[in-house]
Amino acid sequence: MNSKPSGTAGAFAGWTTRRWLRAGVSATLMVLAVLGALGGWAMWRTTQVTTSLVERRSPALIESIRLEEALVNQETGVRGYGLSGRQDFLQPYTEGLADEKAALRRLRPLLRDDDQARADLDAVEKSAGIWQQRMARPVVAASREDAAKITSERAGEGKAAFDSLRRAMTRQQTHLENERTAATHELRRAVTLRNWMFATIAAVIVLVAVLVFEGLRRGVTGPLAQLGLAARDVAQGQFDRSLSGTGPADLRRLASDVDSMRLRLVEELRFTEAARRLVDEQAEDLKRSNAELEQFAYVASHDLQEPLRKVSSFTQLLQRRYGGQLDAKADQYIDFAVDGANRMQVLINDLLAFSRVGRVHNDHQTVDLEAVLDRTLGDLSVSVEETGAEITHDALPTVVGDPTQLGMLWQNLLSNAIKFRSPDRPPRIHVGAVCDEGVWEFAVTDNGIGIAREFQQKVFILFQRLHTKDAYPGTGIGLAMCKKVVEFHGGTIRIDPEYKLGTRVVFTLPALPAATAAPDRETQP
Repeated sequence: MNSKPSGTAGAFAGWTTRRWLRAGVSATLMVLAVLGALGGWAMWRTTQVTTSLVERRSPALIESIRLEEALVNQETGVRGYGLSGRQDFLQPYTEGLADEKAALRRLRPLLRDDDQARADLDAVEKSAGIWQQRMARPVVAASREDAAKITSERAGEGKAAFDSLRRAMTRQQTHLENERTAATHELRRAVTLRNWMFATIAAVIVLVAVLVFEGLRRGVTGPLAQLGLAARDVAQGQFDRSLSGTGPADLRRLASDVDSMRLRLVEELRFTEAARRLVDEQAEDLKRSNAELEQFAYVASHDLQEPLRKVSSFTQLLQRRYGGQLDAKADQYIDFAVDGANRMQVLINDLLAFSRVGRVHNDHQTVDLEAVLDRTLGDLSVSVEETGAEITHDALPTVVGDPTQLGMLWQNLLSNAIKFRSPDRPPRIHVGAVCDEGVWEFAVTDNGIGIAREFQQKVFILFQRLHTKDAYPGTGIGLAMCKKVVEFHGGTIRIDPEYKLGTRVVFTLPALPAATAAPDRETQP
């Protein structure tokens, strides 16, 4: 007795491959989404820190240094002019003013979001303004004599003001340097975090790929391979091999269905084997019965010949000796007896010939149908001449068969075409031959009275007649014999239902391996 799975295992036992795949893909996408978000955040953080360092911190420090250089150039120019009185010493001051304005114009936007840096810049500007107001502008605006006097009088005050300016610029640059150093450290941490993040993402992706591969192997490809191996064993004849499934629910159901099919096949094979044995037994019985019937028909036909000949001989002798001496009714009775004996003789001969097909005449060899047809036309020459029949034929091939039986085939088909001619026109008969995919198809076409569609199968049955013996003599065995000969040679025979201008009998015979279609020509008899 199988125990039912419980807990988590029981919950997952009913999951199909599609559900497992959906769950696995969803989980993988969620993990990849989280990892992608973390990786994006790491990239964004690295970019943000890099941008802050490259576009704000470092440029701000550079501009602060340029501002300091501009102020130092101003101080150098003012001091040189105050000491020497030479105008060319004012050029550094003039350039320093321009550089100061440019540095301040570039520095202010860089410090827009940094309150401490803005406060430091304000202190620098304030100290620079005090120095320029108390020292630089008065000296630059004075003459050489006054400039030297002002420089001498305000040397101490000017030095104190510029030292204060230097201290403000030092504080500013120190603060900017610290911020750039902090940004550099933060960038390194962000890059390290980003690298670790991407390494983790790569490791998780590899892990997910391994898990997916292993899950597919255990849940799909493995069970399918096991099922395929078991199915191949069954296909090779190991019908007792049970097919058990593992993995998802749908694969287990598939294995169960395949195993049910195997059991059904086993039952069908058992039934088929029993039926085959029964058919073999019946075929053997039928073969024995047919042989006995053919032997009986042959013996009966052969043994009936002698008494029938006596009846025919004595009735004919009675007709010759007493014909005309008795009354008309007696002469009629004698005629009936002679005619019946003759027809019985013909019927017994036809039965004898029919029973010999495939039994007595069974000498298979290569047969030239052209020569067989020529001999048949020679045998029918009297009928052809009396009826004015015109018989043409295509070039006929060589086939494997019994020449006697094939001669009987032509004899019956051509004699029927002549016998069942139309009363208002002479017979026109053509024998055609076409090879198609290793089979010769022959057609015997005439312009006679034709056969109605509803009788085109019936005419091949033994003793079946469509007309009375007074209208068309015969025993009704001819086409039945043709059918037996053709089928004995591995072919088929039929009446073409589409031909309306008479009768067209179509039959097939196997072609020789190297046989080809006959040339497109006709020959006269």
